[in-house]
Amino acid sequence: MEFARTGIILNTEHFDDCVAFYRDLFDLPVLFSKTEGDFRLCCLSFGGSYLMIESEGVANPAGKSIEQNATKLRFNVDDLDAMLARLRLFDIEAEIVRSAWGSTINIHDPDGNRVGIRDEAGFVEQLHGKR
Repeated sequence: MEFARTGIILNTEHFDDCVAFYRDLFDLPVLFSKTEGDFRLCCLSFGGSYLMIESEGVANPAGKSIEQNATKLRFNVDDLDAMLARLRLFDIEAEIVRSAWGSTINIHDPDGNRVGIRDEAGFVEQLHGKR
């Protein structure tokens, strides 16, 4: 089946903070925004897809567990060390976890949603069966 477009909807409690987090930290361009009464949404370009941030979510400032949020948004980058430095510029504490299958940084957005940052080279090696 051929899809015209794919996207992810992320409902948030701290809407403005979450929009700023994804837009500014990951340089995701805003495609459009909309407000209808108390409901708000902001659609960001997300690679070949879109990330639609909407209001009406529930936050956990301590960070959501897998049980609370089984989905993790993943961003693959060419330079994980540079991304770690960028996270620190945004006052986000993080570390690189190096594994046999690749390296990742795991953080939470302002609502506590799980966010992963992965080394692209390790991912490509997995795609080609080299890890």
